[in-house]
This record gives sequence, C-alpha cells and structure tokens, in this order.
Amino acid sequence: MCLAVPGRVESIQNNADLAGEASPLGLEGRVDFGGVTRQVNLSCVPEIRVGEFVMVHAGIAIARVDPAEAERAIRQWREIAELESGGDS
Repeated sequence: MCLAVPGRVESIQNNADLAGEASPLGLEGRVDFGGVTRQVNLSCVPEIRVGEFVMVHAGIAIARVDPAEAERAIRQWREIAELESGGDS
C-alpha cells in the first residue's frame, strides 16, 4: 500500500542532463507540506506548475491534485494526527 501526502509546489527547476539539455528525469521542486518545505522529484508530473498541488510518496510527486482534493487530504491527515496524539494537539 502507498501513502501519499499532499503539498503545494513552491518552485520548480529542471536539472540538465550530461549534454546540457533540460531533462524530464531531472525535474525537481520545493514542495510545502503545511509549513515544512522539502525537495521533491517532479518527473512523474512534468506538466505541474508553481502553486499547484501534488501527492508525494517517498520524495516523488506521483499525481497532481486539485486544491479541493488536496485540502480534503490535508484535513484527513490532521484528523489522523489528532487521533494518534489522543486529541492533545
């Protein structure tokens, strides 16, 4: 089973391949996960734009999601965290 976390793309950079050409395998970006920003591989979602939301698993963006779906997933993650902490959050 795969668990993915929603995040908002803050920046995108396309790393060059050995010949100096832009490479889709080198597509990376900074993604914000509710205040925590991480470098993420964006190669599976080459059409993604800054400000859009992605679902990330193991450091790889595996899908683009609309803002409403991202917000729903964020709400669910918060509910899980609250249950895990015994409601002390």
